[in-house]
Amino acid sequence: MLPRETIATAQIPDGKELTLVSHGRDFIIMLGRDELMGTRMQFSEEQLAVLTLAELDAPKPRILIGGFGMGFTYRAALANLPSGGEVVVAELVPEILEWARGPLAHLSAESLDDPRGEAILCNVEALIDDANDGTSAKYDAILLDVDNGPDGIVVDSNFRLYTRTGIAKAKDALNPGGIMAIWSAAPDHKFTTRLKDGGFEVEVREVRARPNNKGPRHTIWFARKR
Repeated sequence: MLPRETIATAQIPDGKELTLVSHGRDFIIMLGRDELMGTRMQFSEEQLAVLTLAELDAPKPRILIGGFGMGFTYRAALANLPSGGEVVVAELVPEILEWARGPLAHLSAESLDDPRGEAILCNVEALIDDANDGTSAKYDAILLDVDNGPDGIVVDSNFRLYTRTGIAKAKDALNPGGIMAIWSAAPDHKFTTRLKDGGFEVEVREVRARPNNKGPRHTIWFARKR
């Protein structure tokens, strides 16, 4: 059995620690003992972008992604972006972007140099608030993959994203017809209800972690602003 090798660690604002490990040819980002993401099961994170972009009517969509991670969602958004579109990704942990240009350069470095995209070191809530305050333009899609689901496990401030207040702020940051899509490792029926109560039209899909229709089933909410 192949051992896991620690490559790097990073402290996040709440004092928790992220660890980048290798396991043979694969890489995994851990939060404590929990796996946040890994190169063996990236398909559903790519589908977060692919499926959302397929549903958008905006000819030149402006996309906001919460969480860079290993760049799976960001890369997929750029690969499927219509001409004239742009993608902004908010990443809270500086080391994540350093890893993307270092040990994970074969996965992500090229996407960080794409002129259609921009990586900003901040919490995604700050960019949502900027859109609400008129500091920046509104978005046609907001893609959230900052936790393993709507529970704010990475940093406490993420809990706001999944509350009624956070849902309302995200809705206000969207253009009409815009979509907020949220990735989760598991279903959460109460969160579905909160999205509907917030005035969104909601579709919930299950997506396999691997493209061969194997691996765990992950949940993605697609919430469209009416």
